[in-house]
Amino acid sequence: MSQTPENPFKAAPIYQQSQMDPSQEGDATGGVIPYKNPHALIAYYLGIAALIPYIGIPFGIASIILGFMGLSKRKANPAIKGSVHAWIGIVLGFLSIFCYTIGTVVVVFLAASTA
Repeated sequence: MSQTPENPFKAAPIYQQSQMDPSQEGDATGGVIPYKNPHALIAYYLGIAALIPYIGIPFGIASIILGFMGLSKRKANPAIKGSVHAWIGIVLGFLSIFCYTIGTVVVVFLAASTA
């Protein structure tokens, strides 16, 4: 009725490494930063830089262009990530250009009406 105790010096079981495709493996960032899609990543950063008033207009234009390039790269190779970064760059680029255009029109209109 007594059971034999388990040997505390027994070797740990050996696990085989998975036979995953290297392109599907994770990275140190947990897959959050799309380092294999630099167009999308740069579009994201330029979209954020485009929020700087007035000097951000060239950044906004560049983020839109690079965002669409990143989306096309993602469409061509679904194994790489970065579609969210590309979309954020595109949206922030369009938003910044739109806001700066409206702001410039308002400033010009107010300046013309007070003169």
